[in-house]
This record gives sequence, structure tokens and C-alpha cells, in this order.
Amino acid sequence: MLKAVDLFSGCGGLSLGFQNAGIDIRAAFENWEVAAKCYELNFNHPVYRTDLSDTKNAIKLIKSLNPDLIIGGPPCQDFSYAGKRIEANRASLTTSFAKIVCTISPQYFVMENVDRAQKSNAYATARELFKKANYGLTEVVLDASLCGVPQKRKRFFCIGILNATDNILSEIIKSNLSSKPMTVRDYYGDTLGFEYYYRHPRNYSRRAIFSIDEPAPTMRGVNRPVPKGYPGHPNDACPLNDSLHALTTYERALFQTFPASFKWEGNKTDTEQMIGNAVPVKLAEYVANALLTYISQQTSKYSNVNFESWLIEVKNYSQRSAKDVISRCKRANRIVPFNQVPDPFYIFTLEQQSEYNALSTSVKSQIKRALILQQEFNG
Repeated sequence: MLKAVDLFSGCGGLSLGFQNAGIDIRAAFENWEVAAKCYELNFNHPVYRTDLSDTKNAIKLIKSLNPDLIIGGPPCQDFSYAGKRIEANRASLTTSFAKIVCTISPQYFVMENVDRAQKSNAYATARELFKKANYGLTEVVLDASLCGVPQKRKRFFCIGILNATDNILSEIIKSNLSSKPMTVRDYYGDTLGFEYYYRHPRNYSRRAIFSIDEPAPTMRGVNRPVPKGYPGHPNDACPLNDSLHALTTYERALFQTFPASFKWEGNKTDTEQMIGNAVPVKLAEYVANALLTYISQQTSKYSNVNFESWLIEVKNYSQRSAKDVISRCKRANRIVPFNQVPDPFYIFTLEQQSEYNALSTSVKSQIKRALILQQEFNG
């Protein structure tokens, strides 16, 4: 089971989705006290109130947890479309996330943010760090309504795999997308008790009344009742009337696919903000399952049973010699994990590791020969 930590965890939408997929979340890091308390009410692992902009201290603590996977959504409020506004200080936490990942060097990472973050200066800096650290990147904007969430919400994901090629997860991610957006009724049936509802718009040029027979609009960090002065909009799902339902805090959490049993902490304003900031649980689960599918495929592709048979039948190795070759490949994998064919770049990376260089010359030669054989087998 993959061991993971969640940075900038908020109330835990990303953690819960990855946990539901079968990943072992060992710890979360969140510096907003209200969100940290909320997280603690719903998970059994620790939440560290750590300022992740202090990367030196954060790296020391996170490294001690020995994660295979680092996930996280650095705060996104300060990102803006290119050329429209100057990115403010909180956007630099994206760079902090990248520095932490690249120093600890887990086999995998997943970074999530608003869709426009992909075009930001902060992400450009982070991306450069990821590439220098030999991560293959799959960069994708996902519509949550095509990933099992009854909400039209676009989020950017950067998924990194050490020593892999770029876009290696693209086919898996795209092949599992739904052919049509999920509606609120698709997800909840008739259990909610209303057909139409009000979601306060950013401005009155946008509609505000929606039907449960369509995906919900993006749940933002504010929630207001129907104002007396709402003028209506031509695209509203139904005419404005006195009995129109306004979404409750609880219902907004449901639209984010948090379970009904999820416990909330803090006043209404804080809770609304946590819900609006969160990654929809089912969207997080979708991404986690894509990563696990990839890992499963690699494990099957590089089956030691098949490799051993090939060594014996094609290369005329004895069974004992074949097992020795596999043992040497496993030893290399413990030093630098590989999820693809161990190509020359992998061997170069291995040769930079102090643990490898501490071995005798003959053992290093045997390991390199074993890796070349595995590369030949995997073609």
C-alpha cells in the first residue's frame, strides 16, 4: 500500500478521496487552525500545523515519514489569468510545494489547483524544478462532472512519477472519463427533496437558479440566501419564486461529494470557505485510481515470473542464475525505484546514489548487467 502525506490539506477532500482509493495517508499538513481541527475530526492520522513556506523545517519533518507519494493543493486564491493581475505572495507556496517534493524525492506526487494555475508564473517555476528532479509529468485539467462528481468544476492536476516519461498517465485518465456530465439527480436521485435551487452568482450577469437535472455550478467559498433584489436571469432553470430553495451548508458539502457523516468545525463563514476550497472527494478518488491503475499495470508488465521464464527459456540461464538476476534488479529498485524499463538514464541515476557506490565493483557490475537484461526483456 502506498504511503502518502497531504500538504495544504484543508479540511481533507484530497485526503479522503485518496484514502477511499486505498492509499495510506500517514499525515496531513495544514496551517489554518480551523481546517486542521476539522481534518482531525474526520481522520485518524496526525495533522501538523506547519508553515510550509519554511521548506527546510518542513522537509525535515516530512522526510521522517518516508512517503511514497506526496499530494497537495497549494493555496490558489492569488492566481490570476496571465496578464490580468500580478500574482500575490500566497502563489509562492506552489514553489514551496515543488521544493519539498524535489528534495524528498518520493516516487510519486500529485499537485492540484484551479485550472488557471497552469498558466501562472508560480507553476512555471515549480514545473522547472520538477523536471530538473527527473519527474515525468502528466498535466491535465479535469472537469469534475466527468469524474463522478455532480458539479461543473474544473481543476488542474500535475501528477509526477520519478524517472518516467511525460504524459504517461494521460491515456488512463482520459479513457475513464464519463461520456456525459453527472447531474445532481444522477448522484442523489430524489433524496434531496427539491428540484430547483439558488446558488449566488459572482455577479448578476450570470444565472443563479439551477435544476438538479444538470451538474451543479462550482461551489465557491461564499453562500448567500436569495436576495430581495435578485433580478432574475434569462438562463435560470425556473422563474424566481418565494419558495425557491437556497442551498444549505450541508448540501454544498454533499455537492462536493463529502459523505453525509463528515463532521464540520468552525463558524458558518469558515465552514463555507473550507467547502469551497476543497477538492471534491470523488474527483480526488478518480485521480488516485488512475495512478493506482498505472502502478498495477507496471507491476503486471514487469512480472518477475515472466522475466524468470524468459531468462531460462531464451537466455538459457539456470533457475538459480535467473533468480540471482531478479534479486539484483530488486536490489537496484530498493535504491532507486523504477516503474518503467530501467533504461540508461535510470542506470545513470542509480550510479549517482551513495548506497550504490558503497557496493563492491563486482556487485555493481552484476546489478548493471541484470538491469540491462530486464531492459532487453521489456523490449
